[in-house]
This record gives sequence, C-alpha cells and structure tokens, in this order.
Amino acid sequence: MSHLTSHLPSNFNPEDIGLRPITVDADISAVFEGHRLSSAFQPIFSLTLQRAVGYEALLRARDVADLYVSPPQLFAGLSPERQNDLDSLSHLLHLNSYRQLSKDGEWIFLNMTPEVFLGARHAKSGMSFGDTLAALRILPHCVVIELLEKDVRDSAEFEKAVAYFRELGCLIALDDFGAGSSNFDRVWSLRPKIVKLDRNLIHRASRTTRVRRILPQLISLLHEAGAMVLVEGVETDEEAYLALDANADFAQGYLFGRPAPTLSDPEETRDVMRSIWCSFDEHWNKDGRRQKNALAPYVNAIGNASVLLSAHRSMAAACAAFLELPEATICYLLDERGQQIGGNRWGQGFAAFPDPRLAPLRDTHNARWSRCPYFRRAIENFGKVQITRPYLSISSARLCVTVSVCFLQGDEIRVICGDVNWNPELMLRSNKKGDEKCLKAI
Repeated sequence: MSHLTSHLPSNFNPEDIGLRPITVDADISAVFEGHRLSSAFQPIFSLTLQRAVGYEALLRARDVADLYVSPPQLFAGLSPERQNDLDSLSHLLHLNSYRQLSKDGEWIFLNMTPEVFLGARHAKSGMSFGDTLAALRILPHCVVIELLEKDVRDSAEFEKAVAYFRELGCLIALDDFGAGSSNFDRVWSLRPKIVKLDRNLIHRASRTTRVRRILPQLISLLHEAGAMVLVEGVETDEEAYLALDANADFAQGYLFGRPAPTLSDPEETRDVMRSIWCSFDEHWNKDGRRQKNALAPYVNAIGNASVLLSAHRSMAAACAAFLELPEATICYLLDERGQQIGGNRWGQGFAAFPDPRLAPLRDTHNARWSRCPYFRRAIENFGKVQITRPYLSISSARLCVTVSVCFLQGDEIRVICGDVNWNPELMLRSNKKGDEKCLKAI
C-alpha cells in the first residue's frame, strides 16, 4: 500500500482539501472508514456521433469482509461532516482514475452533494476544486458537475457556486429531471448545459403511448431552454429507438455499457451503435408506413371534399364521405384569414362535447384558426393535403390530427379541415373498410 500522493504531483496532499489520511494501491482505490473504495465508469453516448463522449463516475465500496456496500448505505452511516469528506474523497478518487484512463479528453461526470457543491470554491484549508483540478492536471472543460434537480436552491450562495464552476470552465448538468416534483423553474435558474432525464421516463415511454408522445415535446422544450438532453436508463433497443426518435442528444444505460473500472472499448460500442441505428431505421420506416396507411383514407376524403366544394357542392355533401370514416371527428371550413365559415359537422359516433363541463367551447361559429399549423401549412402548400402532429383539439377536447387542404371556391381562398381522432391501432384495424368507403366516394 502507498499513500495517495504517489499518484499525484509531489506538492499535493489530500489533507489540503480536508480529508482524513487515506491510502491507495496501484489500482487507485482508497480506504475510508474501513471500506475499500474504487471508481467505476459508465459510458455516455452521443447518439449522433455514435460514440462515447463521456463517462459518469460512480463510487464502489467493499467492507472488511469484501462484501459490496452500496453508496447510499455507506453515506447513511456517516455524520454530515464525514459524508462531505467521503463525497470530496470520491471526487478525488474518480478524477485520479480518470486521468489515468482517458486518452481523448472525454467528459467525466461527477455527482456532487449540495454542501460540497456550495463549498467547492473555498474548501476547509482554502484549496478550491479548481486547485484540485490544477494539481491533477485535468482541464476544467472536461468535467461535468451533476446536481440532483431536487437539490437546486434559490439562494445567493447557490448562485455564487454556479458562477464559480462556470467561470472555472466546467459544465453543469441537472440530474434526474422528470422525477418527483420536477419543474422548469430549476432549468431557468440553473441554466444547465445538460439535462439528464430520469430513467423512469424512458421506461414509461416504452410502455405508455401518452408518455411516448410527450417525450419529444419535453426534449424540444429543453433544447429551446439552451440545454442538451441525456436520456438515462436505456436498456433495450426499443428505448434506444425512443431516445433517437425524440431527438435526445445523449443516452446512458446498460444497453451501451455497465459501470466498469475501465473505459469502454470503442470497437464494442461501435457495434452497439450500428445495431441501434439499424433498429431505428427499421422502426422509423415501419412507423412512417403505418401512419401513412392509417391516414390515407382521411387524406383522400378531405382532398375529394375540396374538389366538391370547388364545384359548389354543399358542405354537407362534400364532407359526407370523410365523416363516414370510423375515426373522423369533425369537418369545418375556413376562409383566407383562418376564420371559420359556419359550424362544425360531426362524424358518426362523435357527439359535440358530451361532457357538459365543456359546454362553453361548443359554439365555433366565427372562430379564428389562423395561428394553427393545419391552416398555415395548407395556405403555404396550395392544393396539397397537409397532416399535423397529434394535438389536443379545443373543438372536440380530444387528441387528434388534422388533415387540411387549401383550394379556390370561385375567386375565394378556402381551407377545408378534418379532425381525425388519434387512435392509430383502431384506424389500422379499420383501414380496409375505410379505404373501400373512400374509393366509393371518389
């Protein structure tokens, strides 16, 4: 056994950052309160670059009987002061291991407790986190400081700590976003460069259509807030596909590699990424064909409705074939300003607001829809049927997609719109019948 300083510059002493004396061996492990500590690194992949761009450093501990002790167990048995000592020691251990292993300057992600984060710029002896990095000859821009979302504080001291790490050159990541009482106030106040989505989000998205639908919107909003997004807990090809489909920047999980004392082998990870992208391409094409097939009868029917209206047929006659389709909710006509002409015509089996609590929304005469994508896109693509993403319709209080097309009725510009109840499974089962009805109408 040798002292830690044998792995560090000669003028560096662990006691300078307030740690009790510790020892390490050639594998860069340490002894703390009778426990043998070591580092494990889990790769973090860029889905676009198709390679590991960083590693989360994780603490591993074994007791005197060489039995594994989880970090929460180890921390739970310590006083607050010793918890801070252990957290600081784990950073020193991780950084020292990282500098021995990293060759390409990948990021190292360090988890920090709030107390250690707040005290990083003025440790016990006056030696800051920046001084530690300098002693280890690690560039600050390679270090990502992870903070649990629930630990973000609205205080002057916390803001000073954030400013310190930013000025030092480190990146800040907000961890476990989407767990518990998450809210965007913490994103606005912390302004993290990376937001790590809680692992439960991707698991729920793989099982629940509603969460799967919301995930891309959540990631888009975080992008607009100036943060890159990392999806944690990716364990299956399906979850990897969802992360890709939602436009996440990074992914982490057992599918890409388990925590290990060494960094991942580029050859092995290259095969993983190749497999994931092949799966994504397959899913993407399949989902695209599936949606196209499901909506084809509605697209054809709304296009035919515009032809009939151009020929001065009545609204009832023009919309009849569309409204006979199984998931057609409503049909309505807009003028060149997006203002509705007349009321809604309802499909079979879709009553106008059966819930009496939504009665104030029932009357849509003279409603103005010019800000809606289905109107704007139709105006910009005259004569071509447009399809929106699923959204909640104020007209029906249902999740739907809208098919729309711009046409001329005499000298007047018109946009005919049809809302389709967004139930892909039911639409697919009804495709054959819907195609037959649509063909007969045309």
